[in-house]
Amino acid sequence: MNAPRTRVQRRPVHGVLLLDKPLGFSSNDALQKVKWLLRAEKAGHTGTLDPLASGVLPLCFGAATKFSQLQLEAAKTYIAIARLGATTTTADAEGEIVRERPVDLAAITPEKLQAVAQQFSGPILQVPPMHSALKKDGKALYEYAREGIEIERPARAVTIHALDVSLCEDADGFAAVKLVVTCSKGTYIRTLGEDVGEALGCGAHLRFLRRTDTGGLGLAGCVTLEALEAMDEEQRLLHVQPPQMLLHEHTPVTLTEYDAGRFLSGMRRRGDWPDASAVAVYGTEPHALLGVGHVLAGELIPDRLLSPLEIQQILEGTPRPTDRGILETL
Repeated sequence: MNAPRTRVQRRPVHGVLLLDKPLGFSSNDALQKVKWLLRAEKAGHTGTLDPLASGVLPLCFGAATKFSQLQLEAAKTYIAIARLGATTTTADAEGEIVRERPVDLAAITPEKLQAVAQQFSGPILQVPPMHSALKKDGKALYEYAREGIEIERPARAVTIHALDVSLCEDADGFAAVKLVVTCSKGTYIRTLGEDVGEALGCGAHLRFLRRTDTGGLGLAGCVTLEALEAMDEEQRLLHVQPPQMLLHEHTPVTLTEYDAGRFLSGMRRRGDWPDASAVAVYGTEPHALLGVGHVLAGELIPDRLLSPLEIQQILEGTPRPTDRGILETL
């Protein structure tokens, strides 16, 4: 006999929760868990983080989902440890070892490590791994890989903004390299670790990966899933920050009540603003985020707008634990 299903009263939640994603959870698993804990109606994450990786995962709720693309495009920083001397089918610890080579630690000098870091800095080309979610003819590459099928993958351009490479040991005491890397979207850290290992002449595969920053949002502002589960609903809601936290690199523009109403209707407004590719637009009386846009030749042009209902709900504050919402059976 099936256990009774849980009935959840969903309610509007608007904002961003910075989660320190635990190991073993996919990004979507973590999102759905936090969505359930908050009883939120609408949610989305800002780009996947592998189950074997931990660290910063911004989760967007309600109106904040309209700005999640900004984090998808943002530069990200990772700490990775790659074991030297062995390559695997997946370029990480999940795969089977396919080749082992001796590691000549005497040859891996600081100068050699610096040269390798320089080699993989700036704009580079990466061949995506077969064990990835990229699709070919509507089918994920990892599905082909599981069937033993190798698909030709064109190299893709990515940018390594900063890279530091140093010798260390992994958790099992094997010789390894530690990579501290800030990179563009689309970068595969597994592939980078494997390529660094090849450049050092012995191969490597990833044993540890932690994201420490995404678009200026770091671990210091994160909460763990374990901590959230231990909190009551009121405490959990205190970790939901306003949607505009995603807009810290946008130029703020504040409109009068008259112009705010027209901007929210999708109309362009004229003013003495300098050209700007990204502006966060606020209304006055009361002060509230209206959406984002850009300024060109003195015109403020809307790009993404909040709805009047979303603005009202944000102004009313985070929901109370007793607030009603949509009844949903899980």
